[in-house]
Amino acid sequence: MKTILSSETMDIPDGVKIKINAKIIEVEGPRGKLSRDFKHLNLDFHLMTDEETGKRKLKIDAWFGSRKTSAAIRTALSHVGNLITGVTKGYRYKMRFVYAHFPINASIGNANKSIEIRNFLGEKKVRKVDMLDGVTVIRSDKVKDELVLDGNDIELVSQSAALINQKCHVKNKDIRKFLDGIYVSERGTISEEN
Repeated sequence: MKTILSSETMDIPDGVKIKINAKIIEVEGPRGKLSRDFKHLNLDFHLMTDEETGKRKLKIDAWFGSRKTSAAIRTALSHVGNLITGVTKGYRYKMRFVYAHFPINASIGNANKSIEIRNFLGEKKVRKVDMLDGVTVIRSDKVKDELVLDGNDIELVSQSAALINQKCHVKNKDIRKFLDGIYVSERGTISEEN
């Protein structure tokens, strides 16, 4: 069953510029610039102005789309919403060290762009994780054993958190008992904190 036209719109907040060029959407805001490619989706993107309120809007259309194509409209809007939040507020992920006996030791280097994890389960191995582009990692001042990852792109921030988490997997032991590791404890935006 194909729908002739399904479309959705979203408001663009003040202080954010959006450019659309061949399904590549560039969003510019106070915190910087982000872009995303939607060429794999069979959708039409338009910038329009609401006649009554005068607010700018982004409109996404799907002509003669299947259920999957119609579902992709909402997905694309969510991605653009994440870009807008990134350039206005920024994303912050917090991670906590969990250990039963051997305290995990982390040192941050390379201008807050990489982290070295030592003494995980008492191992001598040094685990080094480089952050992805535009993501910084710092030790929290207020909370013991906490890392704070900041960045504009939600995918890069969350992927960096996942890389840190994956470096601390317990091998050859019962993971129900050995719960040591570095886990994401909180997700949010930078402006909520300040």
